[in-house]
Formats: sequence, C-alpha cells, structure tokens
Amino acid sequence: MTTKRPVNLEISTIHFPIPAIASILHRISGIVAFVGIAFLLYGLDQSLAGEAGFASVAALMAHPLSKLVVWGTLSALAYHLVAGIRHLIMDMGVGETLEGGRLSTKITFVVSAVLIVLLGVWIW
Repeated sequence: MTTKRPVNLEISTIHFPIPAIASILHRISGIVAFVGIAFLLYGLDQSLAGEAGFASVAALMAHPLSKLVVWGTLSALAYHLVAGIRHLIMDMGVGETLEGGRLSTKITFVVSAVLIVLLGVWIW
C-alpha cells in the first residue's frame, strides 16, 4: 500500500490541542518535582543535623536564587498534583468527552496558576 500523505515533521508548525499540552506539562512537572525534591530533602537533612546545619540552610534560603529553585519545585509539585487529580477524576469516567477534557484542562491550568501564585507569595 503506497500512500502519498503529507508528512509534517517540523515541530514549530504542529499545533497541539490543549489536553495534549496539559499531558506533556504533567510529565515534565513530574520530572522537575522528582529532581527538586532530592534537593529539598538534602536541605531538610542538613537543617535537622544541628544548629550549624540549620544556620547554613537558613542563610542559603535567604538568597533569591534559592527561593526561585524552591518556588519552581513547589510549582511543579502543585501542577503535578492538580493534573494528577484531573487524571484520577477522568479515570472514574467524568469528563472523558472532548469538551469535558478541554474544560478540565482549563480548570487545571487556572487552579494551578492560583496555587503557584500563592506559593510565590508565601515564599517571598
């Protein structure tokens, strides 16, 4: 069977639907959260080791770059949590239609954005 279908392999011209974007971001946020949690756990371990460790972690956390890393990690966790809840709800059969998937994706983005802004306010 020979078909002469056009093949578009140029990534910049491909337009993904919004649920696909949410799914890709869910995977990326899982990776970022996994790596970021390792650094957060190391900081927790150092802060619990003694007064000197706590003082060094407190001094490190006063730096804006450290706050940005923590905010990025917590933002990834927040998005991953909200998107994971969306997937669990869809696994129960709610919102499996095309319009339901689009609506739940938009709700996921809005709730995640609110949580991310609140985390930023809390950190800074």
